[in-house]
Amino acid sequence: MQATRINLWSSPRNISTAMMYSFAQRNDTVVFDEPLYAHYLKSTGIIHPGNDEILQSQNNNGEKVIEEIILASHDKPVAFFKQMTHHLENINLDFLAQTKNIIFIRNPKQIIASYSQVIKNVTMQDVGIKKQWWLFNYLKEKNLSCIVLDSNEILKSPENVMQQLCAALEIAYDENMLHWPAGPKPYDGVWAKYWYDNVHQSTGFSKQKTSGRELPSYLEPLYQESKIYYEQLYPFSIKAG
Repeated sequence: MQATRINLWSSPRNISTAMMYSFAQRNDTVVFDEPLYAHYLKSTGIIHPGNDEILQSQNNNGEKVIEEIILASHDKPVAFFKQMTHHLENINLDFLAQTKNIIFIRNPKQIIASYSQVIKNVTMQDVGIKKQWWLFNYLKEKNLSCIVLDSNEILKSPENVMQQLCAALEIAYDENMLHWPAGPKPYDGVWAKYWYDNVHQSTGFSKQKTSGRELPSYLEPLYQESKIYYEQLYPFSIKAG
């Protein structure tokens, strides 16, 4: 059987960790948490919370990560990689021809408001939506796998949207994907303590109380620019109904 490798190319402060937890409930799937994170930090020199710990926990060479993790053989037929789109820095993209690719979007107002709670000076690179629009067009031009998924659509009807997603990925739907145990997971990245508090309290797809927080006024220009890319991607996304 040919291995199915799935890249979830997410924006930050989305429900991408919940998606990883969802896929981890499948008996046929192994999951990986942001395998290119250390490569991104090393390549850009950007400093994130837990920076040294992250660099020590992963291979810093993105090409090696692709060869030894993403395109490697695994014990299970499906390998799911939770990825941040902006981690695609100084990387040969040829490997995308061997993977199924999900562009995982969220309203950038929610992303920016949430991200600014941890890192105040939010940039377009942090938000990731411009890079997602670029990746979407790259995949389309190369005629490669490209599924657009919006987290708000999942929250409207988790079962419906996850069924459609599995069909698009050409894998069987598993109802176990709708629920997972609360708490930290052994496959969480070492950065979980900085970012995963809310998702560790979750047991399924549900709207967080913090998702309606207000956007700081100084970040309004970034939101207006980000919204342009989001509004171009959203029409291609799987809909709840």
